[in-house]
Amino acid sequence: MSSKETCRTELRAAVRHLSDRGLYSASKWAAEQLMGIEQDPSKHTPSHTRFQRGSSSIRRRFRTAAAADSSATPSGGVSYVATPSMVGAEECDYDPIDSDFYLLAKSYFDCREYRRAAHVLRDQIGKKAVFLRCYALYLAGEKRKEEEMIELEGPLGKSDAVNRELVSLERELSALRKNGTIDPFGLYIYGLVLKEKGNENLARSLLVESVNIYPWNWSAWSELQTLCTTIEALNSLNINNHWMKDFFLASAYQELRMHNESLAKYEYLQGTFSFSNYIQAQIAKAQYNLREFEQVEVIFEELLRNDPYRIEDMDMYSNVLYAKECFSALSYLAHRVFLTDKYRPESCCIVGNYYSLKGQHEKSVMYFRRALKLNKNYLSAWTLMGHEYVEMKNTSAAVDAYRRAVDINPCDYRAWYGLGQAYEMMGMPFYALHYFKKSVFLQPNDSRLWIAMAQCFETEQLHMLEEAIKCYKRAVNCNDREAIALHQLAKLHCELGQTEEAAFYYKKDLERMEAEEREGPNMVEALMFLAQHCKTQKKFDEAEVYCTRLLDYTGPEKETAKSLLRGIRYARDVVEHFPP
Repeated sequence: MSSKETCRTELRAAVRHLSDRGLYSASKWAAEQLMGIEQDPSKHTPSHTRFQRGSSSIRRRFRTAAAADSSATPSGGVSYVATPSMVGAEECDYDPIDSDFYLLAKSYFDCREYRRAAHVLRDQIGKKAVFLRCYALYLAGEKRKEEEMIELEGPLGKSDAVNRELVSLERELSALRKNGTIDPFGLYIYGLVLKEKGNENLARSLLVESVNIYPWNWSAWSELQTLCTTIEALNSLNINNHWMKDFFLASAYQELRMHNESLAKYEYLQGTFSFSNYIQAQIAKAQYNLREFEQVEVIFEELLRNDPYRIEDMDMYSNVLYAKECFSALSYLAHRVFLTDKYRPESCCIVGNYYSLKGQHEKSVMYFRRALKLNKNYLSAWTLMGHEYVEMKNTSAAVDAYRRAVDINPCDYRAWYGLGQAYEMMGMPFYALHYFKKSVFLQPNDSRLWIAMAQCFETEQLHMLEEAIKCYKRAVNCNDREAIALHQLAKLHCELGQTEEAAFYYKKDLERMEAEEREGPNMVEALMFLAQHCKTQKKFDEAEVYCTRLLDYTGPEKETAKSLLRGIRYARDVVEHFPP
């Protein structure tokens, strides 16, 4: 990792370069990382470090020994290439009159008058002007595409609208690249165009070329990441060693469901970017995917204390509060984001989660639809809306919503799982099994998916109990928090006449219930089976212990236990007086 001062200098320049070209998301990201670098208290007044307060406990919680090492020393002997010069990013001898044209075009661009901006720059040949003109045309095409989608949309917003500027942009950018007059920002927009047209291989190579020349454009890294859907594709990239590569790899590992590797990268990056809210949010995302909800909640609480008007990633926080059934906390979060910006897709999703937790599913769907009107490619809204339709028993609408989600991201295991649930509700277990298999392939460490697949194998149409047992065993190995798998394994082995295996799993289930101090019918069932099994095996003392515990219950199980206890004592007397 480069020194903190080097990173700070590079990011300051990057914020200006990116903002000057209208790449506002990348500029914002760079500025956030700039503020994430710890200031030297001896050189700055307390007012300069106030933004960084409140994050230290998260840093201490997740920072590894490796990350705590001096940030100027690369870890594991990794050597970083010399930082590409930023001088080439600006055109030093830019004509003042050309600059005036650029300033006018940039003003139009900032007012979202993209075609006017492109028209002003129609005769400008400077690299910076060419990029802004091409980018303005691209965004004008995207804007028109969205308008057509609203005008022509079919069921659930489907339409065949396309960006009509792509063909002419590809032709122009291709010529510029052949002439060698394209800069890294031009390469980025060229890669974006080719990706939209479906030419993913060339788009990937252009984006790699762009980030190798100018590595501070996070938008280029983000687009490159969407083209790396397998670890093989990621490993095939020929990317220069630079500290921005670590951010990219951490994010790519996250999308490839390599959560532990992603966490390790982010914890290493915290050695330099100690107060980065972005890194903390990404750590929370990894912990969320690992279902470590307690830790996720702690991170988001501190993020909100540090950045109280933050909406980004707060929809994930709402999912955690929903899963934990924290009504008051979710209500407070929904109220907070609604007051901050109620027309953000994330805000609508948070409010939708709130109404879902209250059981008001129609109202919840209304807010998820509102989120999708704001952003038709907002994955979470499609998936969550599918869940709501399942709750409302509207399976056809649920299937449509889940299919839109997998169209946007085929690696979204939640949508595949939702499709499986929907088809299971429709009594079509073969289809359900197909979708459950897809979800478990994408998320093999989630016990819920294995349990869903096992239950599918148990249905009357399939009745593949041995396969169900295999799935339940995988669920146990994946830390089945709902404690379903052990009990089901015991019941299935019992049904197959495998009493020793059934006794083994009943004992394991009983131990878990005792450790968690849980009571209920599952405990009664386990005690009853184990008492009878031990009696059959002539383990009378152990059988008597189980029966004695059953006597503490009221109801028919108590009378059964009394009868069983008499039988155990009689059998013991017979064995003692008439040994074999």
